[in-house]
Amino acid sequence: MKLKDKVALITGTAAPKGLGKAIAVAMAREGAKIAVCDINEEGVIQSAKDIEATGAQALGLRCDVSDVESVRETFSKVIDRYGTLDILVNNAALIPTKPADTDRRNRHYAYMTTPIPRQSIGITSSLTDDDWLRWWGVNVHGVFYCTREALKIMEPAKYGRIVNIASTGGISVMSGHSPGYSASKAAVVSFTKTVAQDVAGAGIFVNCIAPGGIHTDDFEGYLSGLTDVQRNTLWQIMPAGRLGKPEEYAALAVHLASDETYCVGQIISPNGGLVF
Repeated sequence: MKLKDKVALITGTAAPKGLGKAIAVAMAREGAKIAVCDINEEGVIQSAKDIEATGAQALGLRCDVSDVESVRETFSKVIDRYGTLDILVNNAALIPTKPADTDRRNRHYAYMTTPIPRQSIGITSSLTDDDWLRWWGVNVHGVFYCTREALKIMEPAKYGRIVNIASTGGISVMSGHSPGYSASKAAVVSFTKTVAQDVAGAGIFVNCIAPGGIHTDDFEGYLSGLTDVQRNTLWQIMPAGRLGKPEEYAALAVHLASDETYCVGQIISPNGGLVF
């Protein structure tokens, strides 16, 4: 019971087989009292019920992390229920799943694995303002809003654990198909390091997980739309030959949220060998 009696808030937890829910369940099994939030109210309420079924306490809340007032209200409700907050996992994020994103992803992967003359892929020059701007509200501002509210609780207590979820896209060229998404995740990486230095002296450890391919329903949907050649192209650039399971990433989140970690400001990237 590594997290016995700790209070944990995990954002972005509505997806039934998503990373956020997997982290919440893993922390519940380690003894934490759980609060989960998502903009999808129906989904997050169901996630809370599923967590309660494990025998843990759980609170499900609708929250738009890109809206500062929504974030403040969510944290207030967590405090009303549990009295404190020990752990924050900033998991909520937008990911590239639109048809145009899929087209750019396939073009990028093909360019990386096919012996053709070097040329511009034409991705960045073809992006619209919306293609660029749509990532920042949730992926960056949301992480800041939630972290700020958490620190207002953790700093007086002189204790806390914050785990930010970034991506290999923020530390490599593996998401070259989505410059806006990659830039937003790189911002999370840099934010993690600076906040970690700011608050470590108060016993608050801030770290970041940069996953490289998570086998969620969204990614399963992407895979199902690929041809055999396209799917094999993807596995060709992944030495492990598969995507990571949400539960595999969740185990790392539990460690970083526990008192067993000495990590401060670290960017840890479980990615099956995708990025070294």
